[in-house]
Amino acid sequence: MILGVIEYEQSTMTELSLQMVTFGRDLAEKSGDEFVGLIIGASDNAPLIGELGRYGVAKVITAAHENLKDYAPVAWANTISQVIDQTQAKMVMAPGSDQGNEVMAHLAARSDLPMATNCAAVSADDLSRITRLRWGSSLMEEAILTGDCKLITIAPFVVEAAEGASHAEPAEESFEPTLSDQDIQVRLIRKEPDETEGITLKNASVVVGGGRGVGSPEAYSVLEELAKLLGGAVGCSRVATNNGWRPHSDQVGLTGTRISPELYIACGISGAIQHLVGCKGAGKIMVINKDPEAAFFGKADYGVIGDLHEVLPAIIEELKAQGV
Repeated sequence: MILGVIEYEQSTMTELSLQMVTFGRDLAEKSGDEFVGLIIGASDNAPLIGELGRYGVAKVITAAHENLKDYAPVAWANTISQVIDQTQAKMVMAPGSDQGNEVMAHLAARSDLPMATNCAAVSADDLSRITRLRWGSSLMEEAILTGDCKLITIAPFVVEAAEGASHAEPAEESFEPTLSDQDIQVRLIRKEPDETEGITLKNASVVVGGGRGVGSPEAYSVLEELAKLLGGAVGCSRVATNNGWRPHSDQVGLTGTRISPELYIACGISGAIQHLVGCKGAGKIMVINKDPEAAFFGKADYGVIGDLHEVLPAIIEELKAQGV
């Protein structure tokens, strides 16, 4: 059995969780194993079970306990550990998110098992053979993972979330773990709503990003105008954040937001590996930079060598002429 830990928000699976389910389902089909979804602490399981069915998952374990009402990483890890003991799972995987990595790290510590984060591939012939992204996704490491149960997280955007070839009506198995108050000493008690409304970096189909080449906080006005015309959002590099030109919430990169728009327009950004990690989920990348040697051109689908302060106004003028 391959067990997938489901991450959700308001009874809906997160995008990274859908990617993990797709990865796990396809791996199980090739290896001849069963992929089982594990839902922990959800107040309403039905929408999540239905969603898993659309992604071809035939069995779901739902874990419920008074101490699972709020997200608590230690309680989640303890629950998964007990499910492993009961099911003898060969592998447990979770999304490569902050929450997924946190829970799996606690699970590895309490189980005395090694854990591999940011996995991009697992051999169907030998589940111990994995490939994972290292050094900000700048290299791929092939490794052998020891332990009776393999613990991994799936790197964001290494697969595209896709529903199963056929939908299933998952069989549900209830599980009540043994937990104590010590397991919830650290827990999530509330979430502050995002102050940003409407289009954000996370949901925008177009993102216009600016870096050192923009030159000043005031100069971002032309990026904002283009983003508004295209119904998109404005992002920035770490340099822009460090210089105080844009808030950290606008930063795209390894230590910022990871985006997946249809189009990312990078303006005056050199293309440091940390930034590339944040935008690798983009469908297409357009780079505008006056330095023809900028590293970002090597990752671009479209490239414009020129001053962004000349190129962007020209694009805006043409879009307006086209009635956009």
